[in-house]
Amino acid sequence: MSSAAQAPRTSRQGSAAPAGAPAVSLRALRKEFGAVTAVDGIDLDIADGEFFSMLGPSGSGKTTVLRMIAGFEQPTGGQVLLGEQDVTELPPFRRDVNTVFQDYALFPHMSVVQNVEYGLRVKKVPSGERRPRAEAALETVRLATYGGRRPHELSGGQRQRVALARALVNRPRVLLLDEPLGALDLKLRRQMQIELKALQRDVGITFVFVTHDQEEALTMSDRIAVFNDGRIEQVASPVELYERPASPFVAGFVGTSNLLTGATARRAVGDDGPVSVRPEKIQLHHRTDLGAGGHQGGGADGECVLEGVVTEVVYLGAATHSVVDVGDGVHLTVQQQNEESSIDHLFARRGERVVLTWRREHVVRLDGAGRSTGDGSGHNEEE
Repeated sequence: MSSAAQAPRTSRQGSAAPAGAPAVSLRALRKEFGAVTAVDGIDLDIADGEFFSMLGPSGSGKTTVLRMIAGFEQPTGGQVLLGEQDVTELPPFRRDVNTVFQDYALFPHMSVVQNVEYGLRVKKVPSGERRPRAEAALETVRLATYGGRRPHELSGGQRQRVALARALVNRPRVLLLDEPLGALDLKLRRQMQIELKALQRDVGITFVFVTHDQEEALTMSDRIAVFNDGRIEQVASPVELYERPASPFVAGFVGTSNLLTGATARRAVGDDGPVSVRPEKIQLHHRTDLGAGGHQGGGADGECVLEGVVTEVVYLGAATHSVVDVGDGVHLTVQQQNEESSIDHLFARRGERVVLTWRREHVVRLDGAGRSTGDGSGHNEEE
């Protein structure tokens, strides 16, 4: 949920957190840095055992919220609860959480197993217990045979797993992850997304994950909170978030979305909107395929129809995006899977007049409360 202290706003909460006592609760959480309000009155429950992601652009407040949960930042107002304990005033070392950062922060002069043991040593765990727990943590992240190596002898993905083992060895109630995959190349990052979700299922610990990468959040999360200007626009499952965005901002930030309002929306769906339709839901036809004229505003079986001119074709490997000018200064993106051995005919469509159709059930009506960019007549947003 989200509510601002100076400008209250009803939250657009999607799927509710699973029943039971939440692992993390935020109540009217607020953080100001001088005249800048970084976090603007957030209320949120994160379920025990949930993989929860906080997604948003740079400066949206997500990392500041994570740091307040960890205890690295003190709230200007509101509360942070872990379980039923109010930890708002507690220092980081007295909170049942651990944090994994993007740079891993491993000690270069220590072996892998010594790095993992370090937190246990700080907590004064008996020496006879430290090594078995560290080795078990390394086995959990599939690095059982790497304990004697130094960090510089490991790959980026292996160093990330050591950082995870070091955080997990203390058996925290909540693991906080601040863009931990950001330093990895694309292929390794995608591999680690799958591994990280599998690890979370295995250990059963609540993960709170911060990212600006919407694909990353959709891949791993049970639920996602989308942040914008210090507030939460929507909390929902990945499917709900993508298929039923609650605001123009969410529709534009999570994936690629065609947003229609005003005259364009009237021609396509019969009212002023705002509405959203995803590029992969739109079919692109030669104008002659559907006959000449009379298409706009409705089609067979309740289809939405617009005519336009293809202005650009972009090859993306698995798919091709066609950009279509539908008038009123509005350009829609259409995604087509590349299922044929040759797609040369798609590039020949530049400058061609085409007809776009999509089913009315794929139109998402937005409440208009989210903040979007554009001229008010309809536009395409892509991260």
